[in-house]
Amino acid sequence: MAHVPDDVLFEHNSRVRDKAVVITGAANGIGKETAKRFASYGAKVVIGDRDTEGGKKTVQEIVADGGQAVFVKCDVLQWDDQVSMFETAISKYGSVDIVVPNAGVTETSKFGSVNFDKSGKPVKPNLLTLDINLTGVLYILISLSAVHLSLHYLKLNQKRNDLKSLILIGSVASWMPIPGGALYTASKHAVLGVMRSLHLPLELQGIRIGVIHPFFADTAIVPLPVKVILAGIPLTPVPRVAGAIFHAATNPDPETNGCAWLLLDNGPVFRVKPDEFKQGVYKMIDDRANGALKVAKGVAHYYRIGKELWRLLGKQVVVLSMGAALAKLTWDKRDLLASYIR
Repeated sequence: MAHVPDDVLFEHNSRVRDKAVVITGAANGIGKETAKRFASYGAKVVIGDRDTEGGKKTVQEIVADGGQAVFVKCDVLQWDDQVSMFETAISKYGSVDIVVPNAGVTETSKFGSVNFDKSGKPVKPNLLTLDINLTGVLYILISLSAVHLSLHYLKLNQKRNDLKSLILIGSVASWMPIPGGALYTASKHAVLGVMRSLHLPLELQGIRIGVIHPFFADTAIVPLPVKVILAGIPLTPVPRVAGAIFHAATNPDPETNGCAWLLLDNGPVFRVKPDEFKQGVYKMIDDRANGALKVAKGVAHYYRIGKELWRLLGKQVVVLSMGAALAKLTWDKRDLLASYIR
């Protein structure tokens, strides 16, 4: 796990000049800082947020500093709002090059604490945290043509070797439980899983992907009681989180694709490579899954041989051949099969 110093987070800034960046939740906090950073290096920014006043203010600050930006009112739970946001980027700037689904909320209800209606029956729980942190992100990843929405728009007008990136926002809760935050923890674990699942398919299409995992940062998403509990513990600096997003989106090294980027308290950014996900229990699962695949491939291989010999030579020869083949398979795979039987 390598660390990335602050002074290199923006070293590839020339790659974003004239690129179109779509970012949700940029009316304040991490999203706002990220939008301004991209714009400062010549990117054209489309900001989607429910907070119209805050979103327009971010745009005004970007324009006042000589940058280009536009605001689109967007509730990430409204499909049409998200489509409108992407369409605005295409119509105004001609492409979508970097997508940062940043909008999110903290735990919005006490999961596991059941409320009751007047008749004494349990009331449906409030799942807003999952809706925004996961469903809202997945809306960005789902398109009208049954492919990912972001992928659909990222590929429009794509040229060979273009910078194309999708950077998701996770949390330390993607890796560890947050007591009292079951829904938030579930949503952030899921975001990491989504990134890992999309990594290879998107890589084949020339699109970078990564997920940022900040510790608690000094933003409005962190409730005041939590900030009180964390008093004395260094919070993650918002500019560093924005820098990690920028770096994950722009680094041209293929080895940095599909990575997790961790920001633990006020320390440096750490890059976790895909291979480093496979440690401990994850490694055991990966080894066994790969082993099962090898066995399946071996059985399938000898089945195809037997089928062809049957066609060419007939039943008797095939029975003898398959018997010898299965004996060899059993010998070659005996240790592996034994481990699965255990």
